[in-house]
Amino acid sequence: MNAKNTAAQHSFWGETTAFLALFFDNVGVLIFFSAILIFTFNYPADIILTRMIPGTAVGICAGDLVYTWLAIRLRKKTGRTDITAMPLGIDTPSTIGIAYAVMGPAYVATHDAQLTWHIGMATLFMIGTVKIITSFFGGWFQRIIPTAGLLGPIAGIGLLLLGFLPIIEMFNEAVVGMIALGLIFTALFSKLHLPGRLPGILVAVILGTGIHFALGYSGYLPEFTEPSLKMTFALPVLSFEFLQSLPQSIKYLTIAIPFGILTIIGGINNTESARLAGDDYRTRDILLTEAFTSLIAAFFGGVAQTTPYIGHPAYKKMGATLWYTLLTGLLIGICSAVGLLSLFVSLIPRAVISPIFIFIGFEIIRQAYNDSPPSHSPAVSLSFLPVVASLVLIILSQFTEAMSVTPDKLPPRLQIMLQTLTMLSNGFIITGLLWGSMLAFLIDHKARLASLCSAVCALLTLFGIIHSVLPTGELYLPWQIATTHAHYMVTVAYLALSGILLSLTDR
Repeated sequence: MNAKNTAAQHSFWGETTAFLALFFDNVGVLIFFSAILIFTFNYPADIILTRMIPGTAVGICAGDLVYTWLAIRLRKKTGRTDITAMPLGIDTPSTIGIAYAVMGPAYVATHDAQLTWHIGMATLFMIGTVKIITSFFGGWFQRIIPTAGLLGPIAGIGLLLLGFLPIIEMFNEAVVGMIALGLIFTALFSKLHLPGRLPGILVAVILGTGIHFALGYSGYLPEFTEPSLKMTFALPVLSFEFLQSLPQSIKYLTIAIPFGILTIIGGINNTESARLAGDDYRTRDILLTEAFTSLIAAFFGGVAQTTPYIGHPAYKKMGATLWYTLLTGLLIGICSAVGLLSLFVSLIPRAVISPIFIFIGFEIIRQAYNDSPPSHSPAVSLSFLPVVASLVLIILSQFTEAMSVTPDKLPPRLQIMLQTLTMLSNGFIITGLLWGSMLAFLIDHKARLASLCSAVCALLTLFGIIHSVLPTGELYLPWQIATTHAHYMVTVAYLALSGILLSLTDR
């Protein structure tokens, strides 16, 4: 009897911990996404809270419910009761990437909140379409492109956008951030337990939020604003109006394609890890679910894609079955509709959620290096560098815009540096993919394939698909750019590199 009680208690706490990790992971992404748009780009909060979040919740709710059903089906097929559902939620790297590289710049350029929202929906629509197509060819992409090229740029996002930027948020509220860091890292990295086996993530959220408001009302937080406890009933609304924004969104196809491909390949890897852990799901079912739920979310106002999360074996070790995905899907949907999800986004401070993003970033980096051959580690590291340029521009632009400094007011040397950073940043995901692949091929003595990567870079540079000379990152015909010859020079540089690589022989 005691053994049964112990097993039941372990299962309860395991299911609870798994639910809290998955639920707050999704809530945390929404908090950071909202904070980026509101505080970095001054985007109006009401559209985020009443339109974007409910629309995005549609994809999460639908995806988790389908994955729960797939677990029930597998349970009936195998007769086992220990089947663990695949975890699904918002894809963190692409959501942060869309905020920084798509919607933020779009709002700065247009100052049209409605158009920016529609561009976000259109970008998600393109991502969903890419995912549906590549779900049939994901294995082929995985075989053709080196793992270092595929995962390297996303690992760069993990290190810089999910690791470094949240550290800044933590140090903005050091007391809250460090307490949350200790509790969340204990829950996610360590096998140690809090007194009473309390879930560290829940304690971090409750305690961290309480300290945040105590310090805020005491006048110790300079950026503190009193929260609005208003809950707005916001059902997601089916809309096709965003399709009119597709022409303005085509320039973001260079972001949509890599993110779509990478989550499909991630889905393949995650399904394989679930199989090795004992739960043999059909890969096509997992991939098409994430593809269609991403596409559906776009039609309801969503701007963030869904994906199966890394860590199915970890959830299984916790003792989770199918309840944690069922609860996550239902509560995300219900809380969104009644406005509770938006209330969480408004109440929970960024410093509390930051350690979760750092954990996710570390996991992405670990996967990139672990899944790549050891000899390819320099290729993984190389693919980080375009992301560094993007990070520098993100931080630098906040200062220049606050001081109303335009590029023409800078000294000539700084104008050149800004142009270089802009070109390195634009199309940074594809750039990282090609750079990482090129070096991986070179390491493997596949000089012709390395030369081909450089030649592809030259072609993409010519039309601004990567290294666009325009601050907005727009595509163009090369002869339309009369203010600079930088795109021609970089194209020639890549062609020269391609020729050098092509001349190599294996002696």
